[in-house]
This record gives sequence, structure tokens and C-alpha cells, in this order.
Amino acid sequence: MPELPDITVYLEALEQRVLGARLESARITHPFLLRTFEPTLSALHGKRVTGLRRVGKRVALGFEGDLWLVLHLMIAGRLHWFAAGARKTGRAALAYFVFDTGTLTLTEAGTKRRASLYVLGSSAGLAEQDPGGLEVLTASYEDFRQRLLAENHTLKRSLTDPHTFSGIGNAYSDEILHRARLSPIALTQKLDEAALRRLHECVRTVLPEWIERLRAEAGAEFPEDVTAFRPGMAVHGRFGKPCPVCGAPVQRIRYADNETNYCPRCQTGGRILADRSLSRLLKDDWPRTLDELG
Repeated sequence: MPELPDITVYLEALEQRVLGARLESARITHPFLLRTFEPTLSALHGKRVTGLRRVGKRVALGFEGDLWLVLHLMIAGRLHWFAAGARKTGRAALAYFVFDTGTLTLTEAGTKRRASLYVLGSSAGLAEQDPGGLEVLTASYEDFRQRLLAENHTLKRSLTDPHTFSGIGNAYSDEILHRARLSPIALTQKLDEAALRRLHECVRTVLPEWIERLRAEAGAEFPEDVTAFRPGMAVHGRFGKPCPVCGAPVQRIRYADNETNYCPRCQTGGRILADRSLSRLLKDDWPRTLDELG
């Protein structure tokens, strides 16, 4: 799922291409993509884009008349841009937005249709789309600390909960926790002050670092290589590969469609965390430490 760094770079690229542009037409090809019925999608036709905004992990385009188009890409949704007159290539799109400057399309990999589209008639309606997570890049340490400790959950769950923190998902939470040298299953209310401050600092360094990396990768082009798995990541998507800090093999916990990646030496004191499926299968043969793994 595109997270705060990816959405930020998407918005910057869109601002260069559609801010002030007029939407000539919009078309959807999947009946369940559009989740609202009033205002209609056609209400945006002929309107100019007046602003762009990130709402959690959503992309919001504001139009004249305080109308808003909100795109929630979920796990596999991606945006693509074709300059006016350019030939459209690639995967068939779920939605086409034709501006006088070019065409924006929304595609979704796989067969599950989770991406969604909303047309809202006011800024108040847009605010209702916000899950309410704290904006971590502008929040003070005290605000961050208060939000984190409000409930006693694992760090992984708290960081990725959109009602707790805005824009952090599966991939960047792994990177933040690795940088902070904290276990993904550590309980929030068990952290000492040093760990809390370290986590806050890593949130405020890892996310901006990736924004800059993604900006550099895209350059002047529209960001097409949006993925949760990047070669420069320390642990996310690197199961079995050496940790760039200590060389220990990166481990994972798999659940549903997601997985948590971590370094047992840097983050869990050498302990191998139980994978729900494999540890049940292997039982006593499941390695519990790096020494047993090796």
C-alpha cells in the first residue's frame, strides 16, 4: 500500500500536472470503485483543480466549488500519468480522468478490487475521510508520546493504525522499528523514555529520507515504480538477506496479506519471533534464537 512517502511524491507530481487544469471527463470501468453517489462523478466535469491534499494514505484532489475527488489506493492501486496526446499503455485502468493537460489513470494489480473512489461535496465531507491519525512529521514529541501510550498495543500495530498515526503502513513501520532497534511486538506501554524518544526520532528521519529518495528516483517523471519492496530498504521484504547493520539474516512474521520483517540481532536480542503458521507446523523444531537458526 502506498504510504506517506509514496503519497507525498504522488501529490507533488500531480501538482505539477493538474493544479489549475480543467477536468474534461471522468470514466470508471469497475462498478464497485465509486463508493459515493452524491455529488455524481460528472459534477467534476469542467471544473479546475484548486488544490491537492494527503488524507492519511488517500490522495485528495480539490476542485472549484469545494468539490473533492478522493482516491484510496489500498494495497495494489497505482496512479499513472499520460501527457496530452500520449498513447496509453500498460494495464487496463479502473478509472480514467482526462484533464486538458493529460490523463490520470488508476489501475489495480490482481483480482481483488479494494481500491476506492469518492466524490465529496465539501471540505467538511473530506474531513470525515480522515481516520484521525497524528501527523507524525509535524507532531511534537509529547503529542507523539501521548498518542502512542494511549493504548497498550504492539509497536507494529500502533505505528500502522491509521487512527493512531497518519500515513505509516507495513513497509515503513518495519524500517522505522529497525532503525530504532525495537521489536515489532514490544508493547507500547512497556517502553522506557529512551526507547520512546528514539522511536520518535526515527519516525522523523526515516520517512523524510524516503521522501527524498523517491523524489530523486522519479526526477521530473511521474512516479511509476511505486512499490512496498525497495532495494534500499534495510529489512522490509528482505527475508533471509543479511541485515545491513549486523549481517544477521532478516526474519519475518507472516499474517493475512502482510508480513513483518525484522532483524533478530538488532531488534529482539537474538530471539526469533514465532510465525503463526510455520511455528505451529514445526512446533519444537521452530528455531527460537539466531544460534538455533544457524
